[in-house]
Amino acid sequence: MKNKLYQHFLKNKQQGQKSLAVLIDPDKVDGDRIEQLVTLATDSKVDYFFVGGSLIISSYLDECIQQIKSTCNIPIVLFPGSPAQISKYADALLYLSLVSGRNAELLIGQHVVSAPFVKKSGLEIMPTGYMVIDGGAPTTVSYISNATPIPSDKNEIALCTAMASEMLGMKLIYMDAGSGAKRAITESMIAMVSANIEIPLIVGGGITDPEKAYRNCKAGADVIVIGNAIEKDPALIKEMATAVHSLAITA
Repeated sequence: MKNKLYQHFLKNKQQGQKSLAVLIDPDKVDGDRIEQLVTLATDSKVDYFFVGGSLIISSYLDECIQQIKSTCNIPIVLFPGSPAQISKYADALLYLSLVSGRNAELLIGQHVVSAPFVKKSGLEIMPTGYMVIDGGAPTTVSYISNATPIPSDKNEIALCTAMASEMLGMKLIYMDAGSGAKRAITESMIAMVSANIEIPLIVGGGITDPEKAYRNCKAGADVIVIGNAIEKDPALIKEMATAVHSLAITA
């Protein structure tokens, strides 16, 4: 069914069902590490794997996804840092447009280059308004994108950016403080954005403990993404999943 995974995102939002995505950077894992993460994610009922990174220097992307696929049924969504990060083995692709910056290459330029390959990949394509929020530390994504993040206290800018993205046809909003952020996105910013859009809201960056994940969901995040925190402590997956799923509300 076309847009099957996106419909799952949308249905969960409509029902108040919160989701957890575990972000895997192929440059930072090997076979044993993937096996460990998949086992923990399966036992914890993680909803999605996001796979990708701001700068992938290895050729491990396909192999990484195939290993995950061989051992579990958790959907795999590509979170690409460049047009080269495409794998036909994934289930879907976040087709990111960096709407928080003013770099034309990341708004449309790279999409023009990648479009023929993306079309042929057979992946489910999910147009995503990608918003980088200042997390208090320089991140790879801000450096690579050559774009200034939205200030962490400028809720109105985030709100208007998300609203514009939705009206331009984006199907998801992804607010990201970046890997290794010193501070996560504030609940007040999440709440303001969530209250004024109808499409699913993904939030990541700087979420290092279950309490923060819980508060972000309560503020209005539909999907919480964790990556850096579990690289340091994989056992956090279970606690994060419990916190996120505890807010499920059936319509």
